[in-house]
Amino acid sequence: MRENKNKLRQEVKSRLMELTKEEHEVLSNRIAENLFALEEWKNADTIGITISIPPEVPTVRIIEQAWSEGKVVAVPKCDPEKKTMEFKKISSFNQLESVYYGLLEPVAETAKACKEELDALIVPGLAFNKEGYRLGFGGGYYDRFLSNYRGDTLALTYELQLMDGLPIEVHDLAVGKLITPSRVIRTYAH
Repeated sequence: MRENKNKLRQEVKSRLMELTKEEHEVLSNRIAENLFALEEWKNADTIGITISIPPEVPTVRIIEQAWSEGKVVAVPKCDPEKKTMEFKKISSFNQLESVYYGLLEPVAETAKACKEELDALIVPGLAFNKEGYRLGFGGGYYDRFLSNYRGDTLALTYELQLMDGLPIEVHDLAVGKLITPSRVIRTYAH
């Protein structure tokens, strides 16, 4: 199973790398517009979101939009030893530091956002199926975090990241909606 997942991760990453800079830009703008039109976005006071790294759907513009609408933005800080993560509130990109794999995370001093405060969580992934199951990056952080999360779960995805036949394991949890450049897919988890 692990080998299968790693092979799939590489496949999706290389497919994403084939998109031109312009395609990434156009498609990610459409994804952002579809997100901003959702009730889950409009009703959320606090949004949980990662700072994306290429070739993921970029999240900087989404975070800036959230701030401009007066929303609280919380980004994850991972504890690699415990394999857990908590969300920290940021009001500026200056509150981030580069950690392992070039990921940006909040500096330690930033205020914690309780799980209950997160109205909507934008869950990252490399591939998704139409039921909302995802292939993550392999750390298992989100599966653990989502196990008792009660807010809305959303995922931003290019169409080429949607695939049938994803390897699903018992502990995998589906997200409520998949947001692509051309549509919003409501999943069974909703």
